[in-house]
Amino acid sequence: MFRRMVTRSLFLLAGLVAVQQPADPGPRPAPALPDPRDPRLYCVRQFFLTRDCPAHLYAEDFIAAADENGLDWRLLPSIAFIESTGGKEARNNNMFGWDNANWRFPDTRAGIYHVAGRLAHSPLYRNRDLRQILRIYNPNPEYAQNVLWVMGQLGPASLPPAGQSLN
Repeated sequence: MFRRMVTRSLFLLAGLVAVQQPADPGPRPAPALPDPRDPRLYCVRQFFLTRDCPAHLYAEDFIAAADENGLDWRLLPSIAFIESTGGKEARNNNMFGWDNANWRFPDTRAGIYHVAGRLAHSPLYRNRDLRQILRIYNPNPEYAQNVLWVMGQLGPASLPPAGQSLN
């Protein structure tokens, strides 16, 4: 009887974990990387380079993931900077502190695209403004303010990709 109860409890716990952590869909197609002349790319790369952060290596992926998912181009690098000092303190290829930094990504790029996809399409975040997204991501009252400050350091939200003009 006790053994059956423990087995059921473990089964239910496993089910809850499976619901919270969807299976990795496997390899994704190569993203459309931004034009090398994209000023946003320069801003992200320079921000991380001047702070000696390894995240400068992923500037193209930050921009491509944001564009692919309709996110502000500054959001992902800003979260990465606040959560892991731009990859300096990252573990498990997880610059974003995703799942309290316990989530293991196969590589850093996979982490960037996973987090971007979740922020854009998960019912938890979808159709929310930036402050609401940040409050859900980390309920610490100062968190959103810190991320927004970094976003301001990166540049204006309206900075257009290469070949487009400001409207």
